[in-house]
Amino acid sequence: MPSAGTREWFEKDYYKVLGVPQSATEKEITRAYRQLAKQYHPDAHPGSEDRFKEISSAYDVLGDPSKRKEYDDIRKLGPLGGFAGGNGRGGFNVGNVRVDDLGDIGDLLGNLFGKTRGGRSSGAPTGARRGDDLEASLHLSFMDAVNGITTSVSLVSDAVCSMCSGTGAAPGTSPVVCDACSGRGVMDEDQGLFSFSQPCRACAGRGMKVETPCPTCGGSGIERRPRQVKVRIPAGVSDGQRIRLKGRGGLGRDGGPPGDLYVVVRVDGHPIFGRRGRNLTVTVPVTFAEAALGATIKVPTLDAPVSLKVPAGTPSGKTFRVKARGIAASGTKAAGDLLVRVEVAVPEQLNEEQRAAVEALAAKTSGADLRSHLGVT
Repeated sequence: MPSAGTREWFEKDYYKVLGVPQSATEKEITRAYRQLAKQYHPDAHPGSEDRFKEISSAYDVLGDPSKRKEYDDIRKLGPLGGFAGGNGRGGFNVGNVRVDDLGDIGDLLGNLFGKTRGGRSSGAPTGARRGDDLEASLHLSFMDAVNGITTSVSLVSDAVCSMCSGTGAAPGTSPVVCDACSGRGVMDEDQGLFSFSQPCRACAGRGMKVETPCPTCGGSGIERRPRQVKVRIPAGVSDGQRIRLKGRGGLGRDGGPPGDLYVVVRVDGHPIFGRRGRNLTVTVPVTFAEAALGATIKVPTLDAPVSLKVPAGTPSGKTFRVKARGIAASGTKAAGDLLVRVEVAVPEQLNEEQRAAVEALAAKTSGADLRSHLGVT
């Protein structure tokens, strides 16, 4: 029974979050997630970050068969002693035993029900654990994030020992069947009314023992080493977005499945463009004459420049929208827009002819008149 991240499983109905019945198939769950993720993606719908995270959390559990089984099993135990009770700690009482951590549930129930009613051990191997979920950062250029890229991330994690191939035994030797438990991995203890099955202490529940440990891993079958993981980054990925690689995380223990790898994307800035969701932003300077009289100017895009008409009398700081010249994210039909902000450039130095023209204009206009609505002259 997992101990991390499961406290909220008693409070969250992930089936309800995805809008599917508990009997939904994997395809139905995936289809529901994709529809909701598209509907509530923050890039397409700013302000929906919390809803998107809730949907992603639900799919992280229901989209993984092993996690889904654990989730279903744990929620069935909810009424036992009042999980997530009034003290807010998620604990419960069984007899005189207080269980405050969900990781204790498996140990408690395993001890109580490790045997069948007839007293025969189930004989199931003990100790299989799912690998840890890992996280790695990936730095991308602005354009790689816009276009998408297939690359790799580097991380250091536990892996199958390269010397013994995971057996834990030194080269030329092999693990042997544990003589204490005869390879069952459990030891039976009769204590009056109840029969208990405990993991075998001699072999730590594995059923096998290593008599001559591997010099590289010390008999664990696991070594820590760097590795490269290939990852496909979809077009339009945003800074801080997390991409899940199922089964590429930490190594499972004693036959358990591997965990997942979460790649956190970090996107560099661009010398010209900024970004708001799927929209690109750019600031373009114009002359006073272009702003006052109107003009058609060229503005940059991710592809070829486009023409933009600046109407006469355009104030500095006004933003124009160029449709479909932004970022095309994966899973969306249309690209975002290009938001062009024009700024009137004021020359720092004027020649005699320019100064004369400006002075002639100033003689016909009054700054005081422009500010009269402010109550100042």
